[in-house]
Amino acid sequence: MYGFSTAFPGGFARAKERVTEELQKEGFGVLTEIDVKATLKKKIDVDRAAYTILGACNPRLANRAIQAEPDIGLLLPCNVVIREEDDGTITVLFMDPASVMEMIDNPDVKAVADEVTKKLKIVCDAVTVG
Repeated sequence: MYGFSTAFPGGFARAKERVTEELQKEGFGVLTEIDVKATLKKKIDVDRAAYTILGACNPRLANRAIQAEPDIGLLLPCNVVIREEDDGTITVLFMDPASVMEMIDNPDVKAVADEVTKKLKIVCDAVTVG
């Protein structure tokens, strides 16, 4: 599996705030935010439930990964998806860097990916508490 997820016990806007807060506690910033719902409506006139992709980055760990493997930027940043389900519940999904980075045969990259995964799982657990 290339990710892990949790249910958020609250609304969409609060989920996005909470995820951002918890990411910051683990040294991540949000570099990008893609409002998929708004983009699809604007570009192809499709209506869908709320769906946002956050591009999260921990600068220290990203720097270590780039030093170990200069082309690693193709796999950065770590995506976090916040989506509203058909029943109105909110799901938060996290990319699993350890799984994604398995394709790279570099033990230094694996070590960084494992560290990032641990931090994102801490965020996931904290978000669940709501």
